Amino acid sequence: MDFTKWQGCGNDFVLVDCLQEKIRDYAAFARKVCDRHYGVGADGILVVLPSEKADFCMRIFNTDGSEAEMCGNGIRCFARYLYDNGIAKGTEFTVETGAGILVPKIVTEDGAAKAVCVDMGKPVLAGDEIPVTGFGKGQVVSEPIEVAGKTYAMTCVSMGNPHCVIFVEDIAACGIEHIGALFESHERFPRKTNTEFVEVRDRKHMRMRVWERGAAITLACGTGACATLVAAVLNDKADKKAEIELDGGKLVIEWADNGHIYMTGPAEQVFSGEIEE
Repeated sequence: MDFTKWQGCGNDFVLVDCLQEKIRDYAAFARKVCDRHYGVGADGILVVLPSEKADFCMRIFNTDGSEAEMCGNGIRCFARYLYDNGIAKGTEFTVETGAGILVPKIVTEDGAAKAVCVDMGKPVLAGDEIPVTGFGKGQVVSEPIEVAGKTYAMTCVSMGNPHCVIFVEDIAACGIEHIGALFESHERFPRKTNTEFVEVRDRKHMRMRVWERGAAITLACGTGACATLVAAVLNDKADKKAEIELDGGKLVIEWADNGHIYMTGPAEQVFSGEIEE
């Protein structure tokens, strides 16, 4: 089957257009194709499908075969694929995801696509909807959580998928390699969680590293960057529009007056090829 390889801030995906192709077992295919030694290598697969609710439907599967509700870098790559190949009619269209219907917009310059801006919708802040146990409908802002014998202050947000944001003094010393998996599987998170470790440089700039649920450390996480801005605003650490620097690049995130989060960043095709299912 034909595929294309994409990356958004280094967060990479194998995209299969199932308007044309067919995958029998998405989870098994994801585990095989994402393997960086025996497959193509990726943080996940993106699947283009028809939708009865929107212009298109996007499904995403992690390297371990689990399905994610949403992926911010993934939807930018998904949108750019549809635009570059003339499948989407126009620069703005709707995409059905596990987190609801989202609206990406291709940002053009002199007729060429330069970036993708996505209306990510409103953040979910109620603890039991994120979900985080023990807080009911209340917000989870700078609440204590103990991991590996140390107490951290967590702020939790859902962008259609769960996030736990931890502010640190020194991003280089956060120990993500050792504690990321412990946060992901902590008993507070019944559906596991993505975890962002964030160093605030100033009110318009932050440095973030991420441990993604089902994928471990990745170079970037778009929904995580959105959750980071929300958490920073809730803790009065940042303005409502800021640049988030990730391991693989930079995203601009804005929490607009209408309550929606807007994410703007790159999406680039790396190569195309064929693979046996």
